[in-house]
Amino acid sequence: MTQDNISGASIAQDAPTGSLFDEMGGEAGIRALVDRFYDLMDLEPDLQALRATHGPSLDQARDRLFWFLCGYTGGPNHYIERFGHPRLRARHLPFSIGRAERDQWVVCMGRAMQDQGFPEPLMDKMLESFYGIADWMRNREGKS
Repeated sequence: MTQDNISGASIAQDAPTGSLFDEMGGEAGIRALVDRFYDLMDLEPDLQALRATHGPSLDQARDRLFWFLCGYTGGPNHYIERFGHPRLRARHLPFSIGRAERDQWVVCMGRAMQDQGFPEPLMDKMLESFYGIADWMRNREGKS
């Protein structure tokens, strides 16, 4: 994974046919994925460390992840149009992110993709990319 991929550039150029955006069901598919992701974060006890990094409401996070993923997967650049370059690491520095939060983020996204019926090759590709991004976001060392 290149630095450009991690910093927010689209990974869609790697898709063999069409774009990842299309493979994920376009805006409707990505919205459903993001909604399931945040629903799981709110519901699952093993995701509490991840949930604790967010404020009392997940509404803003839902929208921002949806906007980001649309562009990241080759669809409309909603996030960039609203906020400019994603600068993901810089935007996440105010949040304490360690290995536990990284791992829970990836697990939560994997469950959400599975619940949305994503094919295994697509899930594997996305989880590899998401793990790289989530690991790069860590700003706290140690076991957790």
